[in-house]
Amino acid sequence: MTIESHFDEDTLAQLPSFFEELPEPVQIHVWGDPENFPIEQEAVRLIEMLNERFENIHYKLFPRRENYPYYPVIGVMGIEYDEEDETEETVDFGVRLIGLPSGYQMTSLVAAIQCVSFRGMTSEALTRIKLHQLKSDVTLEMITTSEDEAGAAVAQQIFNMAVASPRIRSFCVIGDAFPEAFVRYSINELPHLIINGRTHIEGVVDEEMILRHIGRTI
Repeated sequence: MTIESHFDEDTLAQLPSFFEELPEPVQIHVWGDPENFPIEQEAVRLIEMLNERFENIHYKLFPRRENYPYYPVIGVMGIEYDEEDETEETVDFGVRLIGLPSGYQMTSLVAAIQCVSFRGMTSEALTRIKLHQLKSDVTLEMITTSEDEAGAAVAQQIFNMAVASPRIRSFCVIGDAFPEAFVRYSINELPHLIINGRTHIEGVVDEEMILRHIGRTI
């Protein structure tokens, strides 16, 4: 299995421009059991290949945890360097992809890495200001599939929000292998965004609309 088998030609050609000049390094954590589950093995291979090809992408594998219902779980973390102690610290911004990135959700993986590396600075300035004013914790769960092009656009927005605010955790659930997620939330249209488990938004949404619904939810 090669990195070429995971990306379409256009995305593959753009990978160097996406990752070779990342302003800050990232560390990708994968939770799963690659020895017993093929989909988790594929996720590990994908992240390992990115780690091998791009020097600013680091990787660690962790066993399954009880608090995640679906696997694999891919967490994109920041890395900060303490000059005084000459040590590196992993920073968890709450950015997660659940499931195997494929199809359009490869773009969501790219977006997650870029959002963390750029520290959320690609979102609107007004959005970042409003996010800093949050007083309550917010969980954003987006259900999508590998064939859902709009899901990748929404994923970028919720990942930026998670990086911009310590109050927000964002999950992109790639539901191709998790049909129970569609039943659980009675999903009719993709992408499907759930805020704090109770506010549901279907279809394409922008940052302003997400912020408005967050305000109504909390």
